[in-house]
Amino acid sequence: MMGESIPMPARKRQLVTQQSTVWSRRQHAVCVRRACKRYGTTVILDNLNMTVPKGTIYGLLGASGCGKTTLLSCIVGRRRLNSGEIWVLGGKPGSKGSGVPGPRIGYMPQEIALYGEFTIKETMIYFGWVNGMTTKQVVEKIDFLIQFLKLPGPNRLVKALSGGQQRRVSFAAALIHDPELLILDEPTAGVDPVLRQNIWDHLVSLTTENGTTIIITTHYIDETRQAGLIGLMRGGRFLAEESPAFLLQKHNCDNLEDVFLKLSLLQNRFKRRRSSILLEVTQAAAATMPELNDGGTVNQAFDNSSEISGEFGDSITSMGSRRKSIPVIPPIQETVDPLPPDEEVPWTWKEFFSVITPHHMKALVWKNALWMLRNVPIMLFIIGLPVAQIVLFCLSIGKDPVGLKLAAVNLEVNTSLGNCPVIDGCVYENFSCRYLNHLRKRTHIVDFYDSSREAELAVLKGTVWGMMEFSPAFSSALQSRIELGRSANDSDILDSEINIRLDMSNQHIAYLLIRDINIAFETFAEELASLCEVNPKATTIPVHFENPVFGPVTPNFTDFAAPGVMLTIIFFLAVALTSGAMLIERNEGMLERGLVSGITGVEILLAHVITQFVVMVGQSIMVVMFALFVFNITNKGEIIWILLLVILDGMCGMTFGFVVSCVTDSERNATYLAMGSFLPFVVLCGIIWPVQGMHSILRSISYILPLTLSTESLRSILAKGWSITRPAVYLGFISISLWIAVFLTASVLLIKFKKG
Repeated sequence: MMGESIPMPARKRQLVTQQSTVWSRRQHAVCVRRACKRYGTTVILDNLNMTVPKGTIYGLLGASGCGKTTLLSCIVGRRRLNSGEIWVLGGKPGSKGSGVPGPRIGYMPQEIALYGEFTIKETMIYFGWVNGMTTKQVVEKIDFLIQFLKLPGPNRLVKALSGGQQRRVSFAAALIHDPELLILDEPTAGVDPVLRQNIWDHLVSLTTENGTTIIITTHYIDETRQAGLIGLMRGGRFLAEESPAFLLQKHNCDNLEDVFLKLSLLQNRFKRRRSSILLEVTQAAAATMPELNDGGTVNQAFDNSSEISGEFGDSITSMGSRRKSIPVIPPIQETVDPLPPDEEVPWTWKEFFSVITPHHMKALVWKNALWMLRNVPIMLFIIGLPVAQIVLFCLSIGKDPVGLKLAAVNLEVNTSLGNCPVIDGCVYENFSCRYLNHLRKRTHIVDFYDSSREAELAVLKGTVWGMMEFSPAFSSALQSRIELGRSANDSDILDSEINIRLDMSNQHIAYLLIRDINIAFETFAEELASLCEVNPKATTIPVHFENPVFGPVTPNFTDFAAPGVMLTIIFFLAVALTSGAMLIERNEGMLERGLVSGITGVEILLAHVITQFVVMVGQSIMVVMFALFVFNITNKGEIIWILLLVILDGMCGMTFGFVVSCVTDSERNATYLAMGSFLPFVVLCGIIWPVQGMHSILRSISYILPLTLSTESLRSILAKGWSITRPAVYLGFISISLWIAVFLTASVLLIKFKKG
């Protein structure tokens, strides 16, 4: 059947198809009626009709971008039409029981769509298993295909083959299971003429001996002379759909390329007229062509283009400088054959509710595991990377800074030589030096300066973090303040104070210095009180802190940040692993090829989860072991809940990686998306700062993110020892489980409908 642009008479159509006008799905492998496919405002297929009889080689020919690949994707069920209908092998693609997509189709895409790390034999085993074959059946078929396609030994890696050999392996993968419908996109590209002829001879034998139906696209247009029917396609429409011999005779041409160019020229002239051009129109146009040299003008309603070009030939001038009027033929309405009647396609309720197919899962899991084994250095890096990151975190984050410099101006003692003598015992002298000695024990460095101005300049230059100044009467004034209490005069109170100015630009260091300055004075006062047989409590503020309910007496940032850092490391490494694996499959065409073979999105994701789960569990165990047992991160809870939560976090990262790979088209965009989501997760999930300190709107957003409640849950287990029965703990498990379900569902829907 032709498209509306240049349809053939019904009489000729019957001769070509050798069928009655009463259609049946059983008589034809593919029926396409009034197909229209649009992307936004762009029309790819425009009211296209196509018929492929069973047991026929159908050559689909046309220039790049004319809609061939789009049409093939619709036929195999990977794209949906905006309007019109398609029947393939007696059913609608994608319907239950139709087998399309599925093993009834053998599909060779334009890309190589093979794993370079696999051998030829392993590639054949994978595609054989996907299509329901046993290993024994695959091995028996391999010998024939290798000999027929002149391939090297079965143990050669695909990536070690030449481009032409790789295409032949891809061709063999489509033939391996003897499908009913074979769809080949450029199968003979890069193949020498002798082997190309052998391939065509084999295709002919498949149709005659096995009744296989073959749809083939090719750059070598004249090699389709062996096809039973060819469709010439341009601009989303068929120029003609006839047998090669009939087209050559009809248009009085020596080769099919000239036929295509002539029909393209005619389509340009009549593209503004939505009419059917019958055999008489072509003959009339051909009869007028010898007279085009006589001069004259062309009807401006039809002269829409002066030039056409395509992959089948050079630019062809459409008589722009030698115009002659062409008679306008009234449009003749085409009678389109009625649509095929509905027929029951057998299926069972078991098939309807079946989510996975065992042989699909076997092939996918084996394929993913084999890929990992063939990329051992990459896998070792992936497994070892989280350990390296947790080691770096524990060694570099959370420890108290040491060696911080402070400037001291001690007017009580001559420190010009850098000495500050310390007197032991209950002696009320040189309190400043005794205090500074306790401050040095806090691992800080005290540098002496002669004047306040010099010390202040040192702070301004950034050589010290603060300055301390002691009055000349510091010891005596402090003694009077202690002994007289509220009776001490104002001068003693002022002289007993230590004047401190700090660099507060670094909050953490500044607060650490404030803490250590206060603790140093408390220990100095307690020591002096003990030596003078005074109750040490009398020298402290009347506030006593008992042992904390949870956590150490002196809290550290490592214990606070470790739970969030552990979850973040596992989460984003899982994102990188899964998104990378999925994008490799997608960009190399393996994903699309698998979907055409009947593999579902659920099976693809589940297979990746199974294989990568093993890697992720290993990562999780090593991260937890290093954090808890090597670096002694505080842990009061049960390790089983810690491991379970970290593993769930890794699964959440895996499913998020699936979403990333489904919404992006390249590894670069996936990297940008993963990096772009990293900072919001770290900032908003309470990993480096409590969520209670955020703006109220951001705090509300934070609680619905995947890592917020799970981080709080892990902190509660580690620091408080709480079990799963506490709301603060089980809410983290519930939150991350819900996000796993959300990401997994989104991934399945994106895989299924993104190309629809």
